[in-house]
Parts: sequence; structure tokens; C-alpha cells
Amino acid sequence: MHPENALRRRLLLSGAAGLAAATALPGAAHARDADVIEPDIDSTTAWGARSPQGTISLLPYRPSRIVIHHTVSTNSTDFSRARAHAHAHWVQDLHLDKNGWVDTGYHFLVSRGGWITEGRHGSLRALTGGRAFVLGSHTSGQNDQAVGIACEGAYHAGAVPPAAQWDVLVILCAYVCARYGIPSTRLYGHKDYGETLCPGVYHDMLPRLREEVAAARTA
Repeated sequence: MHPENALRRRLLLSGAAGLAAATALPGAAHARDADVIEPDIDSTTAWGARSPQGTISLLPYRPSRIVIHHTVSTNSTDFSRARAHAHAHWVQDLHLDKNGWVDTGYHFLVSRGGWITEGRHGSLRALTGGRAFVLGSHTSGQNDQAVGIACEGAYHAGAVPPAAQWDVLVILCAYVCARYGIPSTRLYGHKDYGETLCPGVYHDMLPRLREEVAAARTA
């Protein structure tokens, strides 16, 4: 693992202790609430997203669940921040140019190296506020109820998520649950709502994800 990513993973897993001294380092997280770590999320501005092709709808209420996806992209061994940004561009281009959507369908993406990028414009600001969220385009019938989080990679053929991706997914889900008051039991996979292989092995790992998110909320 690249030294920068190894450092980032240690910082994220260390909890609130010592985080204040680490916030100036690449990929650091910091404590916002007493029971949860606020992860480092690169905004659409930070990764240079294209402008939306239409109006982004802000819903004046909190979502009730999280839906996990995978992007079926290459299982890259490049765990850098630059790769996370390139992946975010790839997803947005696909959703804008092929799907004809207004913007990236997911609210957030987690790279294989453990970097988080904002997907649909406005998602990060809404999450930070904790009282509204952006209408997504990720799961039929759930776009006005669920935060969509997509993991870089293809996991429908037995591939195992990298540890950095898993660890940061747990932290992101715990933060989303804390900000929006979502119980850790209400984490689902895309295939729970339709005929799809998405999110692959991540669906089998949902019981573990719920347990680890709950533990992160009370640590």
C-alpha cells in the first residue's frame, strides 16, 4: 500500500484520539460529533466535476436508509487520490453521457484506496447540514428515500474489497447514519430493490457492515 494511503487508514481507524494533531495531513479525518468520526470527503469542486445538465433537486427531509452499490469499474491496484478523482470523472461521464442523467447518480463514492468523493452536486453540503438530502439516481423506487454510496470496482465475480475501501466505507456509513439519524440496521444493497447483481460480494457483507457501523457509532 502506498505510504500516504497507509497513513490515511491509520488516522481513520484511530478514532477521535489524536485526530486534532493529524488534521493537516493528507486524507485525515476529524471528530465532529462525540460518537462519530467525520471522514475526509473530496467535494465535486475538489475533483473537478462537470456542471450538472439540469437542476439538482434538494429534498426538504432526511433520508431513511443507505443503499450500497459497486461501480463495476476495473479493480485497479492504483490506490491514490488521483485515481479516486479519475474514477469519479469516469462515473459522472457515464451517467451524464450514456444514461442521460442530470449528474452522477450516487451521492458518494469510495475508491479502492479508501478515498471518498462527492458524487451528485450538493450531496456533501446537504449531509453536513443533516436536515435535507439531494434526490439521487441510483436505485429505482428509492432515490427519494436513500443515500446511494458506490464502491469503486467489480465485486460480482468473487473479488474481495481492499481493506482500505472497507474501513472507509464503514466510517462513511457511520457518519451518514449519525448526521441523518439512520439506524445501522437500515443499510441495504442495490439488489434488495431490483434484479441486479449489484453490489456483488458487498451484499453478502451487509450483516458485517451493519455491525461495524453500529460499533463505530458507539466507540
